[in-house]
Amino acid sequence: MFLSTFENKLDKKGRVSVPASYRAFLSNLGYNGVICFPSFNNQSIEAWSQDRIEKISNSIDTLNPFDEKKDYFATSILSESSNLQFDGEGRILLSQKLLNHAKIKNSMLFVGQGKTFQIWEPTTFEKFRVIARKKSNINRISLKWEHKLNN
Repeated sequence: MFLSTFENKLDKKGRVSVPASYRAFLSNLGYNGVICFPSFNNQSIEAWSQDRIEKISNSIDTLNPFDEKKDYFATSILSESSNLQFDGEGRILLSQKLLNHAKIKNSMLFVGQGKTFQIWEPTTFEKFRVIARKKSNINRISLKWEHKLNN
């Protein structure tokens, strides 16, 4: 899983090192990179494994081929996605378009979200984190545990 939060900076060539634990998780899935696209919900970058982006693509494919929603989702997610491969030192090159969406200039946070992670500008994330903590506390009753019967 993608857990914790890590801060890294762009190097002189515009590359950033992906946290080692994130790379190890992706490697265990058989991937040497990550799919990134602008977040719908936040001023951040979504980062997903190949199998996760394939799931969303399959979900889009279940829509009626002539339904405009299919084109909206495919355009907003798939056409905006970049398949970023790790170089020999575990770095990726984020496009200027992605960096602009998240308002990232130099420093960024890699934020674990379980099966995905996000990349944020640190000040923007801190504001979001405070709100998320308050809203999580208010809505904590809606988080359910899965119960399995043991035989």
